[in-house]
Amino acid sequence: MENDEKDKIARKNLLRKGEVVKGEKIRGYDFNRGLDYEKIIDNYKSTGFQASQFSKAIDITKKMIEERAFIFLGYTSNMVSSGLREIIRYLVEHRKVNILVTTTGGIEEDIIKCLGDFVLGDFGASGKELRNKGINRIGNIYVENNMYVEFEKFVQPILEELYQEHKETGKIISGNELIWKLGEKINNKESIYYWAWKNKIPVYCPVLTDGALGDNIYFFSFKRDDFKIDIVKDTVMINNTTIGIKKSGAIILGAGTIKHSILNANMLRNGADYIVYINTAQEYDGSDSGAMPDEAVSWGKILPNAESVKLFADATIVFPLLVAETFAKND
Repeated sequence: MENDEKDKIARKNLLRKGEVVKGEKIRGYDFNRGLDYEKIIDNYKSTGFQASQFSKAIDITKKMIEERAFIFLGYTSNMVSSGLREIIRYLVEHRKVNILVTTTGGIEEDIIKCLGDFVLGDFGASGKELRNKGINRIGNIYVENNMYVEFEKFVQPILEELYQEHKETGKIISGNELIWKLGEKINNKESIYYWAWKNKIPVYCPVLTDGALGDNIYFFSFKRDDFKIDIVKDTVMINNTTIGIKKSGAIILGAGTIKHSILNANMLRNGADYIVYINTAQEYDGSDSGAMPDEAVSWGKILPNAESVKLFADATIVFPLLVAETFAKND
């Protein structure tokens, strides 16, 4: 084949004409304009990749607020392990969200932080050495095991008080009521659940018997084997919150049980109107954690015309910025 013919074939394949694409011009922030953090965030919209997804998350969250949607805030326990605890507490303190959905660690670690400090550690620390020292590691965060001893001292009298109330009245406490009681008793304005109790913002924890709180319930059962928690009441509570609300929105940090619980409840109203996922899970294994919003549409958990986004990111980096650009704006 002659070079001219090769050139013609190669050019035809590589330089073929396509359609003219119209849309947002990809352009990043120009630091020649000076340092303006607000404009840097504004430029995320035209940056591409996850920066543009983050910009979309901001827009959807703003619409939740503007439309006065009933807002579900879901977060896994590691969010409370980290400094996001203070961000979540702010939202609850100022009634920016309507219901919380979390795992057991997301309950107990907030209370434990009122009893002592978590400390920045090292992802590469030896588990064996930490175990010998009585130090627990959550990523690169250290938690002294002594704090769980203090947590037990705090929780056991509360369980006894609730047990005695049950014996007197016959009322079985729900998980939400137990969490509110912990918030009331800790009586600390740095606590998420102090403000949840004070502002009567419901907290749904579908795996309440997991973690250190579950351990305390287990230990308490040895002396009070007829102690009960009404999980049916909790299920009714979260499901009923979705029925009849005009607009439903959800911001979900992490995935797993908390993500599914929020979406499953919204299925009862035929789907949520606004959804923001922030997690790093992939969908290749068919897990609910990794599922994209469109999969939830197929189940009726998200409305077909809903505004939704999945942001693949570490929530500790992006969630404070999301709150800064939405809930905290002009507060």
